[in-house]
Amino acid sequence: MASRSDRLKRILRVQEQLKAMHEMRRAGELRAAHAAEAEASAIAAGKDADASLSRLFPDLYERAIVKANDRRDRHLEAARQEAQKIATEQVRTDRVGEDYRLALRAEDRIAEERDALETVERLLGLPASRNDPGG
Repeated sequence: MASRSDRLKRILRVQEQLKAMHEMRRAGELRAAHAAEAEASAIAAGKDADASLSRLFPDLYERAIVKANDRRDRHLEAARQEAQKIATEQVRTDRVGEDYRLALRAEDRIAEERDALETVERLLGLPASRNDPGG
C-alpha cells in the first residue's frame, strides 16, 4: 500500500494537470474572442469602403458585425468561467501541496524516531523493537 505522501503526490500531480488544462482552455477562449473582435472590425472597415456592397445590403453587414460581437462576448464569458476554475484549482493545488508537505514531514519524523529508538536499543543491548517493518 502506498504511503500517504505518495497518494498526495499523485493527487497533487492531477491537480496541477487540471489547472494547466483550464489555463489552456482559457487561452483558447481568449484567442477566439480576439479573432471574433478582429472579424467584427474587419467587417466594419469593409462596410465603410467605397467598393463594398454595404450600400446595397446594409443589414447583412450589421448582422455580421452583431454576430461577431456576440461570439466575442460568449468567448469572453467562457474565458471568465475558466479563470474561476483556474482559481479554484489553484486553491485545491495549494491545499493538497500543504498536506503533501505535512505528510512528508510526519514520515520523516517517524523515520527519525525509529532510527533513534534503534540506536538506543543497540547501545543498551536490548533486542530490536517489534515495530521494524521486517519483523
